[in-house]
Amino acid sequence: MDNAVRNFFIYLSQNKTLNQGAKKWGLRLGAQNVVAGTNIDEMVESVKKLNADGISCTIDNLGEFVFEKEVALAAKEQILNVIEAIHENNLDAHISLKPSQLGLDIDHDFCLNNLTEIVKKAHEYNIFINFDMEDYARLQASFDLLDKFSSTYDNIGTVIQAYFFRAKEDIEKYKNFRLRIVKGAYKEDEAVAYQHKQEIDRNYIELIEWHLLNGTFTSIATHDHLVINHVKDFVQKHNISKDKFEFQMLYGFRVDMQHELVKEGYQFCTYVPFGEDWYGYFMRRLAERPQNLNLLVKQVFNKKTNTLIGVAAAGFLLGRLTKRK
Repeated sequence: MDNAVRNFFIYLSQNKTLNQGAKKWGLRLGAQNVVAGTNIDEMVESVKKLNADGISCTIDNLGEFVFEKEVALAAKEQILNVIEAIHENNLDAHISLKPSQLGLDIDHDFCLNNLTEIVKKAHEYNIFINFDMEDYARLQASFDLLDKFSSTYDNIGTVIQAYFFRAKEDIEKYKNFRLRIVKGAYKEDEAVAYQHKQEIDRNYIELIEWHLLNGTFTSIATHDHLVINHVKDFVQKHNISKDKFEFQMLYGFRVDMQHELVKEGYQFCTYVPFGEDWYGYFMRRLAERPQNLNLLVKQVFNKKTNTLIGVAAAGFLLGRLTKRK
């Protein structure tokens, strides 16, 4: 059943009709509860509120899989503007970006030049840049870009996705980088990735534990209280300082728990997406952990704002019912 539900949300994330509808009707559908605004000014105000509560942020200018140079150049300029906004407003925040948004699928040198401008500007302001990892087809190319910059810049890090067989090899190679560890949210072939939740969960925990013991700084991206409690016990048992790791959650998810962790003295970072291209991002978060839908329905959506999410919920339930027959 887990695979059926996961595949359903991945299918929704790739539906162009729903994606266009989400851009048009997003705010009316309650998208403001899962994205921190559609422009930089709105995002800045959202980040300021989180900072005031002791929460750091990583900012994602939404968009990926770009195949036109003008779109990639516009994304680059937007990210440069975000960097300036972080600096000018003295925000406790850094950048998460996707190489495919900046031309990875267009031309290697074009993408490299775009990234160079971004990483260089961020380095001038001592702002961290996280290279988000995408699907397997773009994985090695993204790591190659990271390698290219690592010889010159020290303000970069990346993401390790637990569902890939190669994840343990990658986490060892990049142990000296600041790493965000996630489960993974794309549909991948069984030749390269674990397909079952139990296998992914097991590898996820093993990767977290290994990097906490051997790495520099670990960002643990999860909404699962069982994982969080496991990490709490693990760091206490191994006397790992709280300044060696942070918990991460998505903007709008488990807000009460975010604040609870801060009160308990843990470092916390909220993943803050903004922009109009939010639909595919959100559907993949549901694919990654379908329980996220329940969290949002409980704390965010009402009868007036459930049209698009209602489609997802109906599909989720249909998948369950179909599987039981």
